[in-house]
Amino acid sequence: MELKDILSKCDHTLLRQDCTSSEIMELCDQGIKYGCASVCIPPAHVAGAKRYVGNKLAICTVIGFPNGYMTSAVKAAETADAVAHGADEIDMVINISMVKDRCWDAVLADIKAVRAACPGKIMKVIIETCLLTDEEKIKLCEIVNESGAEYIKTSTGFSTGGATFADVELMRAHSAEHVKVKASGGISSLEDAEKFISLGAERLGTSRIVKIAMSQEVPADTY
Repeated sequence: MELKDILSKCDHTLLRQDCTSSEIMELCDQGIKYGCASVCIPPAHVAGAKRYVGNKLAICTVIGFPNGYMTSAVKAAETADAVAHGADEIDMVINISMVKDRCWDAVLADIKAVRAACPGKIMKVIIETCLLTDEEKIKLCEIVNESGAEYIKTSTGFSTGGATFADVELMRAHSAEHVKVKASGGISSLEDAEKFISLGAERLGTSRIVKIAMSQEVPADTY
């Protein structure tokens, strides 16, 4: 697979708590230059990033991040605010406590509350696979199938682990055809990126693939 094809599936990500506006603008510049699917940034930076890039690049942001235990009403309000400020894509974190309590109807309602707040936008549901059993992962695939979301996503990258090959394979096997899979967290090499894609991931949440692309560029003075 060519590097440009991998980059086209990347949500170029910066979610560090202390990231600055200048870093976000640099991230956007890189996302445009390398043909990324989007940049994934904190909600507070959405408005500025959208003004900066216009329609040159999709702006993705996170909702209920990173723990997911906010109420559905708060997540919905956060989503509506992000959309009002220019977010094109929404990555929401589910309520893990509801999963552990097996409150499946409440989990679905939580996702649907966010879905209702971002009509027409791409929505991804982060299930935080590192905290789940395989049985819970399969059940959540079934719930996301019903939710109206476009993607199911492995991880926030802020918990005890990130994407694994086994999880992406499981999620692809149990997700409906209309639900795509996003692998996120700890993707550090082109080999890993290609493997995740081969297993069915259609988006990758990472910043390292762009850094690899940058490192492979030939400086102008060496021509």
